[in-house]
Amino acid sequence: MLSSHQMDTYKPLAVSFSHGEGAWLYTTDGRKVLDSLAGIAVSGLGHAHPKLVKSIAEQAGRIIHTSNLVDIPEQAALADKLCALAGMDNVFFANSGAEANECAIKLARLYGHQRGVASPQIIVMEHAWHGRTLATLAATGSRKAQAGFEPLVGGFIRVPYNDFEAVRAIAAHNSDVVAVLAEVLQGEGGIVEARADYLRQLRELCSQKEWLLMIDEVQSGIGRTGKWFAHQWSGITPDVMSLAKGLGSGVPIGACLARGAAANVFKPGNHGTTFGGGPLVSVAALRTLEIMEEEGLLANATRMGAILKNGFSRALRGVAGVKEVRGMGLMLGIELDRPCGDLVKLALDAGIFTNVTQDTVIRLLPPLIINESEAHEIVARLLPVINAFLAQPYQAAA
Repeated sequence: MLSSHQMDTYKPLAVSFSHGEGAWLYTTDGRKVLDSLAGIAVSGLGHAHPKLVKSIAEQAGRIIHTSNLVDIPEQAALADKLCALAGMDNVFFANSGAEANECAIKLARLYGHQRGVASPQIIVMEHAWHGRTLATLAATGSRKAQAGFEPLVGGFIRVPYNDFEAVRAIAAHNSDVVAVLAEVLQGEGGIVEARADYLRQLRELCSQKEWLLMIDEVQSGIGRTGKWFAHQWSGITPDVMSLAKGLGSGVPIGACLARGAAANVFKPGNHGTTFGGGPLVSVAALRTLEIMEEEGLLANATRMGAILKNGFSRALRGVAGVKEVRGMGLMLGIELDRPCGDLVKLALDAGIFTNVTQDTVIRLLPPLIINESEAHEIVARLLPVINAFLAQPYQAAA
């Protein structure tokens, strides 16, 4: 229950969890719930992973915070590991995905000014989600989220997602563009994939125009799709990449990685943070990456994702009200032909925790550690809920 002293910014479900173990959550009234949301793609290692818990506890017993006024060995080790996995040159650590994207936007603007562009512009996508700070909100493609916070920050040009010709048309007449910011897999936008050829075309155009290709991997990164970063499926490397969510397994951390010219933009004083990349969060993130390697969780995400996608696709093929089952790895969406927010409570009653995005898309983001039995259990528990929900009377809006 929310306190009367909490700002009225959330509408939480009428449930609280006392603890978790692996892919399971336990409610304060004693029920066991299968987690198919992982804290919105955050808890990739599931809950109470013993190796992670041990590392965090040991670091908390040594030192938690020092600030970036001093060298932080744990941060340096994490930077080396991340850049090696991503093929990037350097990284700035923040506290969230929005802050990582804010860093990317500032980097692109400074890059433009250093090249003599007085009013740098960034191409962004319809239905994109990049955060709720004033700049990332302006980059986000949701009028619902933006409403009431005008005037929005300028400097963004919006185009349809997956439409390369729209980007190329802007390139033909706008000399102020300095970057393209896009998701490989739009999470809040309804689990919509970018085509591999589209991403490769963006990469080629950005290289030709000396624009920065900036990829938001906040939700799709850190093994969620079966590769470390979703853009790797298309064989490209961005100039700038933002990360958060699964990076710290629940400990708040964001990261903005850069390479090439983008890696040389910031100098001391251009950007900073008090908490970003502290010893505790750096250890949590580094241990997360190590555990993922030790336990083969990228391959597991691919295998378990296939079980889920195939299971739902087969069972829901031809079912009235189901439009599409889509996604990559353990980042999946089931689109219905009607708003389905009420389905979340029905699913919880059936012992499965999920949510809905874009009003009509059931979003599945289970922990990367789920096993085959749990993947089949997600299908078995959620299918009856979907069928029962679709059996209810529905009148489409005129």
